[in-house]
Amino acid sequence: MLVKTFGSAVYGIQAITITVEVNIAPGTKYFIVGLPDVAIKESYFRIDSALKNCNFRMPRQQVVVNMAPADIKKEGSSYDLTIATAVLAASGQLETADLDKYIIMGELSLDGSLQPIKGALPIAVQARKDGFKGFILPKQNAREAAIVNDIEVYGVENITEVVGFFNGTIKLEPVIVNTREEFYDSLCNYDSDFSDVRGQENIKRALEIAAAGGHNVILIGPPGAGKTMLARRLPSILPPLSLHESLETTKIHSVAGKLAAADALVTIRPFRSPHHTISDVALVGGGSNPAPGEISLAHNGVLFLDELPEFKRSALEVMRQPLEERRVTISRAKFSVDYPSSFMLVASMNPCPCGYYNHPEKDCICPPGMVQKYLSKISGPLLDRIDLHVEVTPVNFSELSSDRLAEKSENIRERVIKAREVQIERFGNRPDLHANAQMSPQMVRELCKIDSAGQILLKKAMEKLGLSARAYDRILKVARTIADLAGSEDIKLEHLAEAIHFRSLDREGWAG
Repeated sequence: MLVKTFGSAVYGIQAITITVEVNIAPGTKYFIVGLPDVAIKESYFRIDSALKNCNFRMPRQQVVVNMAPADIKKEGSSYDLTIATAVLAASGQLETADLDKYIIMGELSLDGSLQPIKGALPIAVQARKDGFKGFILPKQNAREAAIVNDIEVYGVENITEVVGFFNGTIKLEPVIVNTREEFYDSLCNYDSDFSDVRGQENIKRALEIAAAGGHNVILIGPPGAGKTMLARRLPSILPPLSLHESLETTKIHSVAGKLAAADALVTIRPFRSPHHTISDVALVGGGSNPAPGEISLAHNGVLFLDELPEFKRSALEVMRQPLEERRVTISRAKFSVDYPSSFMLVASMNPCPCGYYNHPEKDCICPPGMVQKYLSKISGPLLDRIDLHVEVTPVNFSELSSDRLAEKSENIRERVIKAREVQIERFGNRPDLHANAQMSPQMVRELCKIDSAGQILLKKAMEKLGLSARAYDRILKVARTIADLAGSEDIKLEHLAEAIHFRSLDREGWAG
């Protein structure tokens, strides 16, 4: 008997419906075809044990499993339930009437219980698009998939429930999630706040500018100056995620298997802080079975690279293109996948190996030339892609012990949102643009015009700091953001001067 069930394969953050065909005929062997990987080939043993332990039987005949389309490689253990359901239907243990109306996915344990899968959200989106009535999957992933409306989502704990559902002996209740209510209830619910930070007003100003324009920033200062503390609070002053951004971000975390069972949506901007020992593949994505890297998990949020010079040079250099294009393409011999990677890069570093170069109180013990050698670990092209270079100095005791309340993130965020609204209005005919940092060189020339006095000031700065043409554009973008924060239509001299100030740590200037 021939039976068809339906599963799904995830490529990038999109899904493709997979038809699983099972035919039982006289014979003794079990065959599985359609470019399955090792995990799928091993599914026979999981399915056999699960069926026996749940009082079902594995047919002792020739079982042929075909996964179509046959030219697409199928990966992972989440097809166990799809195949097992088809085997039960083909052997007459399960009613086939409604099988073609559902996407069925799940990894089987030997006792018949189900383990969570990756990519439930994009699978649910594709299932609705393909006209399926419902989606049956492990209970742990049910809330994640249920944010997609117009499709019934059933979370099950074991294969017995699936069989009972199709045979009509068990009634399953669909999981319902009010997407908008879920989204708005958790919006801007941050654990940390800028009011926790004493002093450092100039650094807060730099981060406010970075948040307002979506600019990349590097913080340079001695150990204990507050670089990490400040960076971790940056998401709290960014504009709240829109529902579209939230869904897109949730898709990426779903594909990577990073969503907790209790989470339906990612409602606050991601903050990713990988260790400096991270590999190139883990940072940008890829691998034998391509998966999103840290730069994609930070999509619509912040990627924080602490101790930037300690990262492998190859890992940093491979980020250069995604920083510009805001997407990363993972290419393989037969296919390629795209992952979005529109993130704000925040990096921090000590000014030298000992950490105390230019410290107001402690002496640097690094030998001559060591400071420049340490700073040269960061290439010029990567540095050009970082808009704001900020020197972080230690907080003195009087500021640290002061009872004066610092400004809350909520107040700073309001100014940032106003500046972003100005930018969105400016880029009204370009829905893919929503921040000054994303402007192309041509748009910079059109929208960031400066007067003759500004030209003279910028020329002197370019010559003195030895800046590249890309750095020239960066300065104009930052100046445009500062003007937006000030509510000015034109870029004035003081806006330009402040923007140039944030390039003062560039290259030779770093080592004095």
